[in-house]
Amino acid sequence: MHLLQPELHTRRAFLRRSTQLGLAGTALPFALNLAAMGEAAAFNATDYKALVCVFLYGGNDYANTVVTYDDDSYNRYNTIRGGGSGQTAGGIALAKAALAPTLLTPTTPLPGGRQYALHPAMTGLAGLFNSGKAAVQLNVGPLVVPLTRAQYNSADRATYPVPPKLFSHNDQQSVWQSSSPEGSTVGWGGNIGDLALSSNGNSLFTCISVTGNAVFLSGDSALQYQVSTNGAVAINGVKNRVYGSSAVQSALASLIQQPRAQTLENEYNRITARAVTAESQITNGLAGVTLSTTFPNNNSLANQLKMVARLIGARNSLGSKRQVFLVSLGGFDLHDNLIAQQPVLMQRVSEAMTAFYNATVELGVADKVTAFTASDFGRTLSSNGDGSDHGWGSHHLVVGGAVKGKAFYGSAPPVSVGSTAAPEDQWHVGQGRLLPSTSVDQYAATLAKWFGVADNEMAGVLPNITHFGAAAGRPDYPVDLGFL
Repeated sequence: MHLLQPELHTRRAFLRRSTQLGLAGTALPFALNLAAMGEAAAFNATDYKALVCVFLYGGNDYANTVVTYDDDSYNRYNTIRGGGSGQTAGGIALAKAALAPTLLTPTTPLPGGRQYALHPAMTGLAGLFNSGKAAVQLNVGPLVVPLTRAQYNSADRATYPVPPKLFSHNDQQSVWQSSSPEGSTVGWGGNIGDLALSSNGNSLFTCISVTGNAVFLSGDSALQYQVSTNGAVAINGVKNRVYGSSAVQSALASLIQQPRAQTLENEYNRITARAVTAESQITNGLAGVTLSTTFPNNNSLANQLKMVARLIGARNSLGSKRQVFLVSLGGFDLHDNLIAQQPVLMQRVSEAMTAFYNATVELGVADKVTAFTASDFGRTLSSNGDGSDHGWGSHHLVVGGAVKGKAFYGSAPPVSVGSTAAPEDQWHVGQGRLLPSTSVDQYAATLAKWFGVADNEMAGVLPNITHFGAAAGRPDYPVDLGFL
C-alpha cells in the first residue's frame, strides 16, 4: 500500500481532485494555476543541485553494457551468448580482448573475484568510473515489494505483487518513470520538483525536458517546461515580424496576451503570456553562457546534454536552485543486429555523458549535478540468434562529482539463464532475465535524498518505498543505496 505522511497525502489528494475537476470543465482557473503553488514546497534550497535522467528508450541490453569479465563469469557469458570468437555471425558475446581497455577497477573488489568491464565503445565512462566520478548500480528494476524467484513464481499475487505489465515497452517506461503503467500522469521526477518549487525564482524552470513530453517530469504542482536543443521554443508571431510588419506583430502579441473577461479565454491568454515571458528569460539567460567544452557532433544525446549544461550555466539569471532534467536516446530495442548497432549507441551515451560531466567541471558545479541512466528494462542474457529479448532488471550508471565512484553498488547476479532451481540462481526468471535485487524506488530515493528530499517526504515521491528499508523490516533492501 502507498503510505504517505498525512500532510503530504492530504495535499496531493487535494491537488489531484482539483486537477480532475479542471479536466471535467470546472475549477479550470485553479487547475491551470497549479504551477504557481510553489509556496507549498517542502524545502528551501540555498545552494544549487540538479538531477539529470538519461533515459535509454527501447530496453538497453545490460549484459553487453556492463560486461562480466572475470574468467569464470566471462566463460559462462560467452557460452550462453554463443560467442565463439566473441563477434561471430551467430553470437552476441563481446570478445574478452576487446574489453580490456574498459575494465572497471573498483577501489573495493567485488566478492568472489567478480569483475566487470564496460562495452568497448564506452571508454569515456570507463575513465570516469576509474577516476572516481562514476558508479555502477547492479541489477536494478521496478519492484512493488522485495521478491525472490520462488515468490515471483508464486500464485499469491496479493502477498507477492509484481510490477504491472512486465516486459511491455510503453508500460515499463512509465513504471520506471512513475511507478504506474502507461496512462500515469505524475512521475517521481515531477514529485521531487513539487517539493523544490519555492526554492526557484521561477517555478516553471524546476522540471525541464529537452526530449519532449514524458511522465517523469510531471508533478502535482510542477509542470515540465520543454525546450529544444536550440533553446526555448518561441511563438513565431510574437518573436518575429508577421508579414514583415512590426505593427502586425505587436497587435498579435497584444491580442493573445491581454486579459479577457471570459474565463477560458483569459486563462489561455495568461498561459500564452507566461510562455512568452519564459521564452524571453531562457533566451536571455542562455545568451550569457559560453562553454568551451567540446561535445561530439552527430549525437542527439550530446546535443540535449549540451543544452542542459547551458541551462545550468544560466541558473543564476533564471533564479534556479533546484532542477530536474530529462534527456533521452532511442534505438535500444535490439531483437536483431545487437552486435552491429549497440556499439554506436553505447559510444553516443559514453561520449555525451562524458562531455556533459566535463562541462559541469567547467561550470564549477560538478559536485552539484548528478546524471543517471534509466531504461524500459534490461534484456535476456540468452540470445535469440542475432539479439536479445525483453527482460527486467538491468545495470545502470550514475555520474557526477558527488558520486561515491569507482565502486559497484548492489549485488552482482550470477551469470545464468535461470533454467534450474539452484539457490544461487534465484536472481533469474528465465532466459537470463534478471529479477531485480534493487528496486527503482531505492535507486530514486538515493537520488532524491541527495537532492534534498527528507525521509518523511519520500513516500510522497515514490509510491512503493515504504516496502523497502529497515522501517519495513527489510534492511537488506536499504532506502539509501550509498552511491551519493
